[in-house]
Amino acid sequence: MGAMSARPNHESAAPPAETTSPHRAGFACFVGRPNAGKSTLTNALVGQKVAITSNRPQTTRHTVRGIVHRDDAQLILVDTPGLHKPRTLLGERLNDVVRTTWAEVDVIGFCLPADQKLGPGDKYIVKELAGIRKTPKIAIITKTDLVDSKTLAEQLLAVSALAQELGFEWAEIVPVSAVADQQVGLLADLIAPLLPESPPLYPEGDLTDEPEMVMVAELIREAALEGVRDELPHSIAVVVEEMLPREDRPADKPLLDIHANVYIERPSQKGIIIGPKGKRLKDVGTKSRKHIEALLGTPVYLDLHVKVAKDWQRDPKQLRKLGF
Repeated sequence: MGAMSARPNHESAAPPAETTSPHRAGFACFVGRPNAGKSTLTNALVGQKVAITSNRPQTTRHTVRGIVHRDDAQLILVDTPGLHKPRTLLGERLNDVVRTTWAEVDVIGFCLPADQKLGPGDKYIVKELAGIRKTPKIAIITKTDLVDSKTLAEQLLAVSALAQELGFEWAEIVPVSAVADQQVGLLADLIAPLLPESPPLYPEGDLTDEPEMVMVAELIREAALEGVRDELPHSIAVVVEEMLPREDRPADKPLLDIHANVYIERPSQKGIIIGPKGKRLKDVGTKSRKHIEALLGTPVYLDLHVKVAKDWQRDPKQLRKLGF
């Protein structure tokens, strides 16, 4: 592990003797291009599938928070949607959300995959970050399991140089592999001291404060996007209408009824989502039900309907109704 670290192996190696160092708690968000490994890293830190991972950019619509509980600190991870050049009203609204979030968190982690050269998208984000003076920024080189040490060293130098060019300095530069679980603990060790002194902000058992209905909707949306990658990039919204325990069930065999609507923009997209003889929609149901049951820890009956909400991405009233 020492060899991987971009900094001397310091206090994280052995916990100091009982000191009365104050407890810290605060918010951090990970930013970076789509597929920079942000959600995977969140899950590795929290130790459970919380954020929504999908190969499509911009699928994390809501502020899903993962909460890392430590003896000395509580780190609340706020998931901002990706920053991108807006083409629609939704895009602009997402960008406003991003900038507001960046200004409000205590630490920003910029994620850059070890196996991809610094591109214009990365530079665009780092330039925006440079404008947020007060917040400490950590550069996190992700997916280090995919490269050799020479490539990794070059990436560390490149990200360091980029900050200098823009007139700021990273508080830390840390290489991690969430998949191989390398340095994930070290990253938490480095973020903790940057948080303000504070008692824990969430009770011990909480992993996320995202209302369950929203998380369930995200899991369905994720399953619905699988396999229709290019046809419906993000013209899918999911609204969970209700979640009710089925009556007349014995206490040891509960069942939760979930009724949800999958909204698309045009009637022509209905066939894509439903698939021949309803097969795709059935697959979406089966797949998301597994994840939902794992999340809620209870058997679920999932009732899915596909509806058309005309051009919802451009219509402020529809956006509000669908929770944006």
